[in-house]
Formats: sequence, structure tokens, C-alpha cells
Amino acid sequence: MDLTGTALIILGGIMEGLFSLPVKLTPRWSWENIWGLGSLAALILVPAPLLLFTVPDFSSVYASSPTWTIILVGLFGLGWGFGGIFFGLGVTELGLSLGTSSIMGLIAIGGSIVPLIMRHQGELISRSNVALVLGIGIMIAGLALCSRAGKLKFATTGEVETSGERRSFGRGIFYCIAAGLLSALVNFALIFGDPIAQAAKSRGVPDAASTNAIWAIVFAANYLVNVVYCVYLMRRRETFGKFSIQATGHYWLLAVAMGLLWAGGIVIYGLGAVMEGSYGPVFAFPMMLIVSILTANMVGVFLGEWRGAAKSAKHTMQLGVSVMMIAIVALGYANWWSQ
Repeated sequence: MDLTGTALIILGGIMEGLFSLPVKLTPRWSWENIWGLGSLAALILVPAPLLLFTVPDFSSVYASSPTWTIILVGLFGLGWGFGGIFFGLGVTELGLSLGTSSIMGLIAIGGSIVPLIMRHQGELISRSNVALVLGIGIMIAGLALCSRAGKLKFATTGEVETSGERRSFGRGIFYCIAAGLLSALVNFALIFGDPIAQAAKSRGVPDAASTNAIWAIVFAANYLVNVVYCVYLMRRRETFGKFSIQATGHYWLLAVAMGLLWAGGIVIYGLGAVMEGSYGPVFAFPMMLIVSILTANMVGVFLGEWRGAAKSAKHTMQLGVSVMMIAIVALGYANWWSQ
């Protein structure tokens, strides 16, 4: 296990756990306002600078990369983009802590188990892979407990938020499942986009920056999808005018922070995963997501999302988070055994 890589994975997880926080801090805007502006900030501030400053000869990198690989990475980026839309909707329905826990848990399952089966079929019964499956199994148990806590919470607090908007647990779970399945594609982009990273390395790009040639494609596709969808919603719901509401100037800064945390967390995770070797994306991905879950839950408690919920709901959520922490330990051992 590379300690620097592990630290970067944890930092990336913290950033991913925080990026959707502005949705809760901008009550005078509609969801599409903050989500669309945050996506636009990420689209403008991340992909192009990432290439210009870290992959200077990026045109020749893409020219020498397999065309199908570039297309595949772009498609994974689009899938992640639609997952991001459902992510935002799920957090809006279920809250930051429960929504993020449900989504990140599902992302980890699809983003780790499937790549493991596809890329390391001959080693599935090795000690490290058994530990990996065990760790993800523990995480699934924690996810089930979090879902149970959510049901108990909605039973006591109801489906109406303080703003008066109707919220639905069933609709929220649907959004979370869709987000989890689609957002896992971001890890597929890192794994199957390796020929692009290799082309970057062959042109003198450092190992740590080589994955940026992949992320630039993924980010552009992802955030473009989110921006287009949010613009569509703003036109349909006539919410463009909310950008000019008085005393919301700091909302714009929150949108920029959202975009930088969202994209920056993935970039930093990618750096850490590369440092962990060939199994890095498989082991690092669930670890990053579990850190995201823990971060979002702590923030959710701080925001009072569980205020008024029954003790049984709070205790069940605490148990679920504790089980996920055990999963982190299991995944750490799995990574250590693989070296």
C-alpha cells in the first residue's frame, strides 16, 4: 500500500462527500440553478486547464490513442453525467447523508466488482480478491442498514421538508439506484482508458498526470450533460430569474466551489489510484466512496438532517456508518495483500 496514494484517495473521498453540500446551502435557488451553475463551473474550470497545464502535447496523445478507446471513455463520461443528474435529485429527496450513503454504496459495487471480474478473471480466488469481495459485502450490509435508517426517519419526520416541498422516499431511492448504476461508469473510464494514459506517458507526461488525458474527456462529457439538462429545466420551469434574487451573490461562489470539489476530488482520487498499482482503481474506488459516505454523514448531522428523527433511526444510521468503517479496514487489507 502506498501511503501517499492512500492519503490522496482519502482526500478525494472527502471532496466528493462535500461537493453536493451547496445544494443544501442555496435554498432560494431551485435545484437546477445550483446544479447547473456548479456543472458549468466544472466544465469551464477543469477539462481545458487540466490538459493545457499537465498534458502539453495532448493533440498528439489523442491522435496516437485507439479511436475506440476515446469513444468508449466519452460514453462512460456521458453515463456518469446522467448519473450526476440522478445524484442531485436523490440528495434533494433524501438529504445529503442518506442520499450520498445510498448512491456511493451502489457506485462502489458496480465500479469495483464488475471491473474486477472483467480485468482479473484468472485471479478471483486469490486472497486479496476474496478480501475485496468480503469488504464490499460488508459495505452492502452497511448500505442496507442506512436504507433502513432512512425508512425509519421518513416514518417519523414525514415526507414534507421545511420549505413545504413534497419529498418521497420511494422516488428518492429510485433516483439513488439510477445514480449509483450510472455514476460507477466514471471508474470504468479510468480502467478502460489506460491506452490514453500510456500514450501520454510515451510523450513524457509524468505517471501522476497521465490520467488527466482521460479525465479531460470524461469531465467534458459529464458536465456538458448536466449543464444541458439543467438549462432545459430552467427554461421549462422558468427559474432563470432566480439567479438575480437579491442577497444570493454568495450562491455563485458556492457553485464554483461545488464544481471544483466535484471534479477535483476525482482528479485527486485518480492520482492516488495510479500510485496503488494495477489493482489501484479496483481497491481505491470503494475506499474513496466510503470516505465520501462518512464525510456526507458527518455534514448531514451538522446540518440537522436527522433532527426530529426517532432514536431507532439515528442508531440504525450510526450502526450502518460503523459497518462501512469496518469495510474500509477490509479493503485496506485487500490492497496490502495484493502488493
